[in-house]
Amino acid sequence: MNRDKSYITRSHQRCIEYRIDKNLKFSRRILNQNELNDRLIRSRKLILAAIPFMNMLYDFVKGYDFFLILTDEEGCILNIVGDQNILQEAFELKMVPGAFMSEEAIGTNAMGTALKEKRPVQVSKDEHFIYAYHKWTCSAAPIRDKDGTIIGCLDITGYSEKVHPHTLGMVVAAAYSIERVIENDSYLEEINRSKKYIERIFNSIEAGICACDDDGKVNYYNNKFKEMFNLKSNGVNLEDLIYGFDDIKNRLIKENEITDMDVYIKADVNKLSLNLSVYPLYTTSDHGYVYVFKDVKKERRLIDKISSSKAIYTFDKIIGQNERFKTTVEYAKKIADSKSTILILGESGTGKEVFAQSIHNYSSRSEKPFIAVNCAAIPSNLIESELFGYEEGAFTGAKKGGYEGKFQQANGGTIFLDEIGDMPLDMQVKLLRVIEEGVIVKIGGTAPKYVDVRIIAATNKDLKRLVEEGKFRSDLYYRLNVLPLYLMPLRERREDIPLLIKYFMDRLSKKLNKKPVIIDEAEMERLISYDWPGNIRELENYVEYIINIGHVPKSLNDKEIKDVNKFIPRTLSEVEKRHIENTLRHFNFNITQAAKALGIGRNTLYRKINELGINLTCVPK
Repeated sequence: MNRDKSYITRSHQRCIEYRIDKNLKFSRRILNQNELNDRLIRSRKLILAAIPFMNMLYDFVKGYDFFLILTDEEGCILNIVGDQNILQEAFELKMVPGAFMSEEAIGTNAMGTALKEKRPVQVSKDEHFIYAYHKWTCSAAPIRDKDGTIIGCLDITGYSEKVHPHTLGMVVAAAYSIERVIENDSYLEEINRSKKYIERIFNSIEAGICACDDDGKVNYYNNKFKEMFNLKSNGVNLEDLIYGFDDIKNRLIKENEITDMDVYIKADVNKLSLNLSVYPLYTTSDHGYVYVFKDVKKERRLIDKISSSKAIYTFDKIIGQNERFKTTVEYAKKIADSKSTILILGESGTGKEVFAQSIHNYSSRSEKPFIAVNCAAIPSNLIESELFGYEEGAFTGAKKGGYEGKFQQANGGTIFLDEIGDMPLDMQVKLLRVIEEGVIVKIGGTAPKYVDVRIIAATNKDLKRLVEEGKFRSDLYYRLNVLPLYLMPLRERREDIPLLIKYFMDRLSKKLNKKPVIIDEAEMERLISYDWPGNIRELENYVEYIINIGHVPKSLNDKEIKDVNKFIPRTLSEVEKRHIENTLRHFNFNITQAAKALGIGRNTLYRKINELGINLTCVPK
């Protein structure tokens, strides 16, 4: 093995020129949250390509006090994983996402020196320029794109006495594998872009579309067609799906095209009348037709749309023209199909669940359950049974046959853990096990059960601060924060306020059966200039208020808007509170029976009890 360490001498000389203090402990450059979010979005391809190889490397060294770091081309940390003890030491030195490991920022180290020397390097003990790193050996290799340009760096760090010279070889191999993934992705991206563009157009159309040959063999169909005919497999023929197909074929021979024809479909669950149009399709190799089916009956069961196991929001329903916001949406689409955990951060009312549902619907899990859990709304003594379930007889009151928890209900799909910052510490340990091992154990049970669940967590709290205060586990935080997604407050995307007002005005005026309110330029400017601390939720409440009163108040200030936003929920809340109190009293405070009678889930009922301030021990008559 080549033992040439001349790069250390060159690096130390550069550190002297950079005026690096050997007593330095923290990087001289650390990004704030907004800057880091922008950089993570910019480097999303590198992050996604590197995650599986970082996990694979970590599996090799897990338990031996190592940690791995991924940086971008400037040495900014993008991702970090490792054993808790040594990782805690790194965090104390502020080696966290957003910190720069370049030589200019922290002196000689494997990442900064590999980027500067443009080759793999290993830096051990006092070869580091600053004293704080002398206990470690770092092995790093640059990562290049298909054109040979350095786009990042991969590093593995451990205590010097535990590092082997072959550690560098492992990192080089992993970096090479990441490069191949990025290279292949760049080629496939161009091929897939055109295909996905066409597919998305077809799948966004509210009509069932299929392409068939002359005999009715279906060669392509969109999602709406699949839904209409309840297709379970490919290789279908229109003759098996609709009545009178021979008549359609004979008519096409004479007319070559059909418009506005009523047909009936063959279905196990129902017989539906559909409107059909058929158009000729010519290709270089064959002749066929495009069949377009539209619903005759527009009725839809509302329960299918608002079911707790169904995500109803999609990215095309997310409104915004702000460039940073649109970049966030595109980033959310990019990470939608990853198996890695997503942590959505943002103030209350910014639309965290809307994004979570849209990510689920954009992923390959879209046909599977989407289970939303508000961690703040479930009493601490019930949260374990709600999440992981319980066996029959596990405790007094346990229902016969036991209960499948939210994780089992979400199996194959997505679980959305909202307000994750309010999860009790003892539950955080059990959640960490689910993330790391993919198994749950019911209360009263002993056998672990495997679950295939994609976790999306969200919070409006500062989890980093909670970690520092000992209120949130650092290992869980970094397991959740694999793919962070930050949602901007409304005040940072003011140009979107008129678009949102128009959307809410159109939707709510129809719902309330009232005329939309005309908002003049001066009134709109006042609304745009207001900070909206409640974000989009507060804006929606305000639009509902002005629709009800028929005009925009002449004088508008922060206090007035806050009072207005309290006005609408208060009236509804009073009615809702009294109805829930009466129902609880009727069922002698049995939560399960009351929730069933109200047509809501137990979790939802507990949340409403907390929100409305209902005292379960003394409900008034």
